[in-house]
Amino acid sequence: MVDIGDDAPNFTASLAHDGIEPFDLAAHLGDGPVVLAFYPAAFSNTCTEEFCTFRDDLARFETVGATVFGVSTDLPHAQDVFRAKHDLPFGLIADPDHHAIEAYDVVDDSFKPRGVDVVARRAVFVIDDAGIVRYRWLAEHPGKEPDYDAVAEAVADAA
Repeated sequence: MVDIGDDAPNFTASLAHDGIEPFDLAAHLGDGPVVLAFYPAAFSNTCTEEFCTFRDDLARFETVGATVFGVSTDLPHAQDVFRAKHDLPFGLIADPDHHAIEAYDVVDDSFKPRGVDVVARRAVFVIDDAGIVRYRWLAEHPGKEPDYDAVAEAVADAA
């Protein structure tokens, strides 16, 4: 389990942000804190509420130079449509091969009865410029949203 004080595991995936492009976490370190917000599924109610809240509160993160990314196991094109539909100004990372969710130990298999083997557990990690995890939050259940004030405070502390 990735914890506070650990080196953030690097991973590669696809990024939906004005099109689809390759993503490597290491390339985004060193320019301010990085927020990785893992979520189970694009277009679900709680995920939509969560990312619209991040969108509406984005200035709190940008003022300290932070970059927010959403991460789910959805395919890149689904991420791109979700992003466009909700006018999300930050990138969404598509992790259909589960590299990121396995690296951060946020695999959720509770959706199997609904026909989905594995999704991301709702979680938030804040990573500083040196690639150290400075904040970690894991949801007790998929419908629980993060404490946005705590995330913003962790981002400010990591800046």
